[in-house]
Amino acid sequence: MAKYRCKVCGYIHEGNKAPDVCPICAAPASDFEEVKDEVAAQKGINRDSNVYTVVYASVMVVLVAVVLAFTSQSLRSFQKANEDNDKRQQILRSVNVSVPAGEAEAKYNELIKDAFLINAKGEKVGDAQAAFAGSEADAYPVFVANIDGQTKYIMALHGAGLWGPLWGYISVDADKNTVFGTDFSHQGETPGLGAEITKPAFSSQFAGKQLFKDGSFKSIAVVKKGKSAAGQDYVDGISGGTITSQGVSAMLFDSLKEYEKFLTSKE
Repeated sequence: MAKYRCKVCGYIHEGNKAPDVCPICAAPASDFEEVKDEVAAQKGINRDSNVYTVVYASVMVVLVAVVLAFTSQSLRSFQKANEDNDKRQQILRSVNVSVPAGEAEAKYNELIKDAFLINAKGEKVGDAQAAFAGSEADAYPVFVANIDGQTKYIMALHGAGLWGPLWGYISVDADKNTVFGTDFSHQGETPGLGAEITKPAFSSQFAGKQLFKDGSFKSIAVVKKGKSAAGQDYVDGISGGTITSQGVSAMLFDSLKEYEKFLTSKE
């Protein structure tokens, strides 16, 4: 006897010819094909059936997921190293030092002499490792750099722009008041507009500005070009990037306000 397979559901019929109608799915005889491979027929393997397609797809999805998870885990150490070097580059740029990623760790270790976490009272609550990780709540990292024999204090900034988070670092002289340098980053600001906060043309304006006036914390305002800010130092904002500029201004005030006790301490 010959064997005939239903191409719709995979049913195998034995006989001299295909059945007029499939007893499983009611497909007509025209949807049957003669099975030439006896071994496949006996084992019930039907690569054209819907069941085979679903099972095959499911196995492949699981296999790909396992491979991706393994690859991601294997590369995690490299990803972490790249993230750490990117952070070191940002910290170094805030003291006006730019180096390639491959040199960031060595330069960071050369220039950063100390690091610690402080709370809102200006008290130390974490060591250098915790400061670099920045993982503790209600604690703020401080990095102490030696640039040409002069002490610089670097503080972290966090805020919001037009399309996403803003962050950066600002350094001040030993007087804890005069800005030495800044570096700003963003997640999704518009290229050519808000994204210009990452360029030296913007960040270099902050050098020499002061955070305190007449003994009171004022921060540094970012204003529309041609405008001013009464009672505090200010810089020109990004043309066409008003909301991002306002975000930087708010970020400076809100972030540095948390450092006020530290900045006014004598230590």
